[in-house]
Amino acid sequence: MRVSTLVLDTSAYSHFRRGHKETLDWMSRAESIVIPTTVLGELHAGFHLGGRLADNQRVLEDFLNEPFTVVADVGPAEAQRYGKFFSELKRAGTPIPTNDVWIAATTVTRGGRLLTFDEDFSRIAALDMILLSA
Repeated sequence: MRVSTLVLDTSAYSHFRRGHKETLDWMSRAESIVIPTTVLGELHAGFHLGGRLADNQRVLEDFLNEPFTVVADVGPAEAQRYGKFFSELKRAGTPIPTNDVWIAATTVTRGGRLLTFDEDFSRIAALDMILLSA
């Protein structure tokens, strides 16, 4: 099955880097791979906390320079969708981490399918996602 726009969350990128077979299979089916800026922030935070900052930054930069990779900035459309998702989750008593709401908003706004290992995303009904397990 081909995927037009596959959005990676932080867990999917991490599993990709470890060579997780199912992650690689999904990525190979994608016409484009989107990395939300929120995910970039989470990745860089992890790089700074780890012991291989320069290596991790170089590999990420190489990946972002691939012709099939797109960095998705947050704009007014994502902010509006974030507000909708955040308020729905809060009213339902099922909040998820703030960054995950931004990632979901970016995914839906871009018309993408999220690749993740994080079950929290399943609380957003409007989100098209592929939930993998390690």
